[in-house]
Amino acid sequence: MLYSKIEGEGKPFLIIHGFLGMSDNWKTLGQQFADEGFQVHLLDMRNHGRSVQSSAFSYELMVQDVFDYCQGHALQTINILGHSMGGKVAMLFATRYPEMVEKLIVADIGPKFYPQHHQTILAGLNAVDFSVKPSRADVEATLSEYITDFGTKQFLLKNLYWQEPGQLAFRFNLSVFNEKIEEIGVALPSELVFEKPTLFIRGGNSNYILDSDVEDIAVHFPLMKLETIPNAGHWLHAENPALFYQMVISFLN
Repeated sequence: MLYSKIEGEGKPFLIIHGFLGMSDNWKTLGQQFADEGFQVHLLDMRNHGRSVQSSAFSYELMVQDVFDYCQGHALQTINILGHSMGGKVAMLFATRYPEMVEKLIVADIGPKFYPQHHQTILAGLNAVDFSVKPSRADVEATLSEYITDFGTKQFLLKNLYWQEPGQLAFRFNLSVFNEKIEEIGVALPSELVFEKPTLFIRGGNSNYILDSDVEDIAVHFPLMKLETIPNAGHWLHAENPALFYQMVISFLN
């Protein structure tokens, strides 16, 4: 079963991180939602965080993982939020199991196909040589040769952990992502529809959800509403957590 952190009591609310992320990224917001009377489940997807490492990786498999998690925790109806890759998982889950989902929240991703655009990040991650037992500063220096954006770099460095004394490693399964990176951009199957309240939140400085995408989104999610966080990029929930929280809680309540 997927690794999770569970906070609070009340209506089950599942939160799914993005590609190369983990449940820890949502700890602060998760606690805030728990304080509002939700039982918040912060999930680690397969090949991320502390969840199972597998050579198999696809949205269909991740949706099956979430379904199995709900069964294992006796969650019959849920609200679900996903960011980026997690948003794709949440969309597919809601369209596959609409009877289980009351409300769906998707952060800065649409149902369309996205071409592979993580090449530079993967190059930086693959350039880290853990066999020479680098320090955290060494890993950061290597990543800095490829990744200039401070926020992206810090986001990736959160995945570092001590595998054993003196030996750092990444929590995610980089070798599988190197092989299966095309899976991240896969579109939601064209025939799938979720006819319940759905909130899309995009960053005003992000190009993941364009005005021209709205018509296609509404085909899959006819009860969709779109909100924009101004001056925020793809990591909108980290860049403006207060406004993000307010939009989500208003929609849920």
